[in-house]
Formats: sequence, structure tokens, C-alpha cells
Amino acid sequence: MDMSIELSLEQKFNLKLYEEQIRDLSPEQSRTFLLEVLRQLMVKENMIKHLMKQAF
Repeated sequence: MDMSIELSLEQKFNLKLYEEQIRDLSPEQSRTFLLEVLRQLMVKENMIKHLMKQAF
């Protein structure tokens, strides 16, 4: 399994798109955006844990 911590070209592109989307956000909008991103990361983590349990 490749455990590279480098971003792929596609990930770098997506990161640039996010950067453009958040550039003009107010502080309150930035906090809301950050919380949503963190929530989605937690959901992703839960999904991975669930799939790992099913695999083994």
C-alpha cells in the first residue's frame, strides 16, 4: 500500500479551487466553512472505520 503523504495533481488542483472559493469569505463564513469541512472529515473517518470492520 502506497502511504505517500504528497498530494496528487488532482488534489492540488482541488485545493486551489477551494482557495479561490474561500478567498473573499467573511470571518463568520470562514468559521462555518471550516466546521463543515471538519464535519465531513469526521464522516469520512467513520465510513472508513465502518468499511474496515466489514472487511475483517
